[in-house]
Amino acid sequence: MIGAKENFNNTWPFNPNFFSGNGFKQHYVDEGKENNKVILCLHGEPTWGYIYRHFIRELSKDFRVVVPDLMGFGKSETPKNKEYSLKTHVENLENLVNYLELKNIYFVGQDWGGPILGAYTLRNLTNTKGMFLINTIFGYSRTEKPKELTPWFKWIKKNEENGTLDGILGELNTTVLSIMKLLNFTNSSIIDDNWINAYASPFPNRDSCLGAINFPLDVLHGRMVPFIIDCLKNGDMKSFLDIPSELVYGMKDRAIEPDYAIKDFQALYPNSKVTKLENAGHFSQEDEPYKIIELIKEFVSNN
Repeated sequence: MIGAKENFNNTWPFNPNFFSGNGFKQHYVDEGKENNKVILCLHGEPTWGYIYRHFIRELSKDFRVVVPDLMGFGKSETPKNKEYSLKTHVENLENLVNYLELKNIYFVGQDWGGPILGAYTLRNLTNTKGMFLINTIFGYSRTEKPKELTPWFKWIKKNEENGTLDGILGELNTTVLSIMKLLNFTNSSIIDDNWINAYASPFPNRDSCLGAINFPLDVLHGRMVPFIIDCLKNGDMKSFLDIPSELVYGMKDRAIEPDYAIKDFQALYPNSKVTKLENAGHFSQEDEPYKIIELIKEFVSNN
């Protein structure tokens, strides 16, 4: 957990806010005018709101931008008595949204942000105005899954079998750059001391890495599937598919196979816009932030 006032040499110049209604101290940024359209951005593994720093600065000029740090990441606490599952992250989001009284939300989600916003929307259909996805997947279609694991999940599987996974993901204070390179980003020019400190600081010890350790295992072992099935069973899929949606994909992603993710999205939303970023990786927000920001502006303005 990062100190509340830490701004990494002003590369993160946003006021900290905290919500304790989920039984832990959850950090979020809330920038822009309160009566503007609401954009809520969700990060994934192993990042935090910092990955949206350019987005907050630009989008808050015209919109209200809310960016929470998920439990176990960024400036949020990493409680030991909580289950680090998709269900818990969705319930945490629901409580935060209710606390802030957010309505008609335009969601932006990358990596785990996609499944979280997807499940939230299935459970709260009338509160989502649009879904803008970045290098992520819902997995709700019947698109055939790739037979081979991606490099990221091959690495996760191998290290879990060897008993070394907790040792590596539990030392993100020193390994986070290597992990992010494995998942892949292409814009190496962004790496400096501030950038490394921003992504390493949430993980000073192994106990602080519980969220990062559990995210990939949830996928690898299908632990998230029963909750997703429950959401699909109890949600209105027709209404879900009527919500405006758009996908941006960094085609050098090593975590989620790009062609599979795009096919899954198009099976659900055959008429929705898909933008391929040929030279971007899994962390497209770092590789081509301003291209994506313009696409988000267009998406929100048109919907």
